[in-house]
Amino acid sequence: MNKALPTLVALGSLIAPVLQAQAADSTRLTVSRVHASTDFQSDAFGPTRWMEEGAAYTTLEPAAAGSDLARYDTRTGARQVLIPAARFRPPGDSVPLNIQDYRWSADRNRVLIYTNSKPVWRQNTRGDYWVLDRTTWELKQLGGGAARPSTLMFAKFSPDGRRVGYVRESNLYVENLADGSIVQLTQDGSRTIINGTFDWVYEEELDDRDGWRWSPDGQSIAFWQLNADSVRDFALINYTDSLYSFDTPVQYPKAGESNSAARIGIVPAAGGGTTWLAIAGDPRNHYLARMEWADNAREVVIQRLNRLQNMNEVLLGDAGSGQVRTILTEQDSTWVDVVDEMTWLDQGKSFTWLSERDGWNHVYVVSRDGRTVRLVTPGAFDVLGVAGMDTRNGYLYYIASPDNPAQRYLYRTRLDGRGRAERLTPVDTGGNNSYDISPDCRWAFHTYSRFGVRPQTALIQLPTHQVVRTVVENARLRDRVVALRTGPREFFKVDIGNGIQLNGWIMKPYDFDPSRRYPILFYVYGG
Repeated sequence: MNKALPTLVALGSLIAPVLQAQAADSTRLTVSRVHASTDFQSDAFGPTRWMEEGAAYTTLEPAAAGSDLARYDTRTGARQVLIPAARFRPPGDSVPLNIQDYRWSADRNRVLIYTNSKPVWRQNTRGDYWVLDRTTWELKQLGGGAARPSTLMFAKFSPDGRRVGYVRESNLYVENLADGSIVQLTQDGSRTIINGTFDWVYEEELDDRDGWRWSPDGQSIAFWQLNADSVRDFALINYTDSLYSFDTPVQYPKAGESNSAARIGIVPAAGGGTTWLAIAGDPRNHYLARMEWADNAREVVIQRLNRLQNMNEVLLGDAGSGQVRTILTEQDSTWVDVVDEMTWLDQGKSFTWLSERDGWNHVYVVSRDGRTVRLVTPGAFDVLGVAGMDTRNGYLYYIASPDNPAQRYLYRTRLDGRGRAERLTPVDTGGNNSYDISPDCRWAFHTYSRFGVRPQTALIQLPTHQVVRTVVENARLRDRVVALRTGPREFFKVDIGNGIQLNGWIMKPYDFDPSRRYPILFYVYGG
């Protein structure tokens, strides 16, 4: 018998009452309450989808079993259950699907359901997909009989809503919703040939996961293909999932070693040969970081980074011929970032672009040939992100905080650069403000929080920022936070020289004694 066992049992009997007492004390903030309980969990809302340009929205709501999909009139709040939970019950099953996400077809007659998800690296990007037809109430799983559970990725309706494309085990497929026929567009998918998704490096360095796009006319699909045959394996040792440890090989290029080679192809959605874009340069020492259709079905726009990531070339590729031309180049001695906020304007004659070329991160409008670059958001501040684009009325909505970089506010300015920027977030909501803006930019879900104040979400009207109604109050979370014994919370700045000050904050114990010495837990990213 292990002689230490009685001691451990005795120690456990002494510790257990202490832990139970701590758990029962609602005024104490403990590690277990933060990480192992739902005490400080926010109320759920969504996922929401704007409809009818913002005149309505849909959201998932808990039902007796499963979730209802409800529609709300944005202005009045009138509620209508479009799809009751019972309609999400597969044939022969006793419970509805656990819906993790959903997408509407363009005509709103079909809804694409994502469920049974599994992780790929950091996020759950593979799972099962179902389509519910609201005209017949038929609920059908996608993938056909050959698809194993939780193997479909990034399913999307075609523009006409009659087909769904998806990735399955490194190959691309298109499924016809009328008859269930499936066309396999790529045949060479494997551990080293990756079609329509990415390897670890692209996800880690560039936040790339979904690697394919429908053309606007639904006739073609543009996709990434990665060749990882020269990337060596790194052995991850798993000590926790079984009695004996085991190795999991992960393709991982260390500094200076070979990367995956990426290329972009365009394939007919009905099947056929692939046109590969003729992008010059060594594909193992460049990243094809972003790709979208360029506001038509003839060209795609690509952002290509060199391996040092201090040059970003914007390329236009011809989907028919495969020819590529460079229209814009961003470069710096240190670092440049990729741009997610590209919006085409004036029937594709120009696009929005974010750049730090003047020392601050700002929005520009660039002509399609790249010859004209016009600043839209001048000033000694950074644009932190584009929140909305009102092309009908000529306004850009963006997030910034010119006076306090620890906070976030909504602004708008004219796309033509005329006039002054307007701060739309009220002055009494200092803290963190985020927005989900409707397509017509007349409405938004505004989520607000600050240190010690729980998140709250309200439907607001723009540009007045008038609150229409609160959709997430988080009263339970508020009451639990208010009940805590908390110490002083302080924001401060650290001077690191050369006129640079870094922001920081500190939380002290509720019974803080300045005469005592305390251990301190630092959290520094990239430090």
